[in-house]
Amino acid sequence: MSVYPPIAVLLAALALGAPIYLTLLASGVVYFVTNPSVGTFVVPQLISAGIMKNTLLAIPFFIMSGVCMNRSGITRRLMRFSEVLTGHLPGGLAHVNILLSTLMGGLSGSNIADAAMEAKILVPDMVKRGFSPAYSSVVTAASALITPIIPPGIGMIMYAFIANVSVGKMFMAGMVPGLAMCLWEMIANHFISKRRGYRPLHGKRASAREIAGEGKNAILAVIFPFVLIFGIRFGIFTPTEGGAVAVLYALVIGGPIYREMSWRGLGGALVETVVASCNSLMIFACANVFAWFVTNEKISDHVAAFILSAVSTPTAFLLLFMAVVLFLGMFLDGTTMMIILVPLLLPVAENMGIDLIHFGIIYLLCSAIGNITPPVGLVMYTVCDITGVKIKDFTRECLPFYAVLIVNVVLMILVPATVTAIPNWIYGG
Repeated sequence: MSVYPPIAVLLAALALGAPIYLTLLASGVVYFVTNPSVGTFVVPQLISAGIMKNTLLAIPFFIMSGVCMNRSGITRRLMRFSEVLTGHLPGGLAHVNILLSTLMGGLSGSNIADAAMEAKILVPDMVKRGFSPAYSSVVTAASALITPIIPPGIGMIMYAFIANVSVGKMFMAGMVPGLAMCLWEMIANHFISKRRGYRPLHGKRASAREIAGEGKNAILAVIFPFVLIFGIRFGIFTPTEGGAVAVLYALVIGGPIYREMSWRGLGGALVETVVASCNSLMIFACANVFAWFVTNEKISDHVAAFILSAVSTPTAFLLLFMAVVLFLGMFLDGTTMMIILVPLLLPVAENMGIDLIHFGIIYLLCSAIGNITPPVGLVMYTVCDITGVKIKDFTRECLPFYAVLIVNVVLMILVPATVTAIPNWIYGG
């Protein structure tokens, strides 16, 4: 059958570690070559059509806003704010690490960028204060997973494009799961720190005046996600226009207000944005070729029929979906899985009456865990490369965090309202 050569090429390319955009393009081209009736002249048209979507313009805008935020002095102010809130708790600096990632989620949307930044800034201080290098690395990597769940995460925009759902709803649906991840990780850190004797940063709780003072310095960063969501919900701007607003917001904060964004820094931000954006858009361009093959051969219909014969309830399907994503996440990055796996399973979710916003958040939560699992966890390797910690030591220290992150996903599956309540309340549904 004509489906076998493209699938064979796909699996072989993934096994060899080829870039995902080349993997998808090669698989799609093989399908067209082995089906002369279709004609390879369609391939350039599909590549062009794959990125000719206004929604995708939001990706470079939000990438640039995150880069500019990181260069504008906001990170330092958020860290001081996190310190006055949690520095008095056992394992205080680890709590600062977790809370900082949560606050940064409203700015950068990139777990790798957040992990690299905190590995350089916070891990050395944590080690000086008695935390083991492996545990410091684990807290940094695990907390970075919160960043893309808090809006405006780039993964949310990608999923909204693939599933044809509202970007605004995806942003709102991420609030509770992201905050729940923060809470679970802080609980795990509290008990581990108490058992190991990791001390607080400060001997006493910060005063209301101290909290208010640092909060005043960080308020412009803290309110940004709410400004963005408010603007999208009430039609002041579209999600794509919201990305442009985010860039302008970051430039105003970094320039006239904080006076820390130089012209040279802006040039560096533009270069970083172009590189990151090209990677994402190349994937979507080539994925459109692969998607045509999947649609034309009705592969999604066959997958849906098979799964519907095996499971009978939405909860059972989502638990099975969680297990599959957690397993594949050990070998594939989140973007690769999203491009290949999500379009195949969307029809199943729709047939079972599962809210596609709920389905998307469950996918993002599960794929995030794959970033800290061997053998190919990108966030894990990023942090360990900076801190010099061995993967086996990282994995051993990470076991409690694997547990609480999985528990968080299960709760989101069993209680869908934790994900859907806010978007349904604001948008209706």
